Amino acid sequence: MTAFNPLTAILTQNKLEGPNYVDWKRNLDIVLIAEEYKFVLDEVCPEKPGDDATDDEQKAYQKWIKADEMARCYILASMSNVLQHQHQPMESAYDILENLKEMFGDQNRAAKQTAMKALLNTKMVEGSSVRDHVLKMMSLLNELEVLRANIDKDTQVEMILQTLPDSFQQFRLNYNMNKMDLSLAKLLNELQSAETIIKSQAPPVALNFEA
Repeated sequence: MTAFNPLTAILTQNKLEGPNYVDWKRNLDIVLIAEEYKFVLDEVCPEKPGDDATDDEQKAYQKWIKADEMARCYILASMSNVLQHQHQPMESAYDILENLKEMFGDQNRAAKQTAMKALLNTKMVEGSSVRDHVLKMMSLLNELEVLRANIDKDTQVEMILQTLPDSFQQFRLNYNMNKMDLSLAKLLNELQSAETIIKSQAPPVALNFEA
C-alpha cells in the first residue's frame, strides 16, 4: 500500500486483529469504494472469455480480475500476520471476507444491537435543542447503515418524529397530513424552523416573588 494515500493509511494504522473487526470493516469499505474495487464483493466474476469473445467481454473480465486482485491485496495487507497467513491461500476477496464474517461476525451483530437499542431509547427532552437531538439520531442511523441494518428513509424519518416531545405534536400532524417527503437534512431544517415558532409562542414563565 502506498503510504502517501491517506485512505490506505487508515487501514495500515488500524490492522485487523480480531476485536476491532467492525471498525476495520468500515474502514475497508471506505477504501474499496474510493478505489472503485468494492463491486467485486457484490458482483459474480464474469465467465472467462473464449476465443470468440468480444472486446467488451474481455475487458469486463480483466477489469473484475484486476479489481479482485487489488481488493484481496488491500484486505491481506491490512491484517495481523496470523490472519494474513491464514487467509493467503484463499482465491478471492469475497472468500476472505466471508470467512472473516464467520470468525468475527458476532461483533457486528452485537454492535448493531447496541446501536439499535441506543436509537430506540433516545428521546428529546422538552426544551432541549432539536438540532442536537436530530444530529444524534442521524449519527446512530448512519452507524446502523454502516453495520448493514437496512432501515428505509421513511422509517428513519418516522423514528425521529416519534422521539420528539409534545411541543412538536403539530409538526408531526402537518407532516403526516401533507404527506411530506423530506430527506433527513431537510427534516432537520424544518424542525429548526418549527422550534423557533414553538419558542416564540411559548407562554411567559411566571416568576414568583415572595412578599
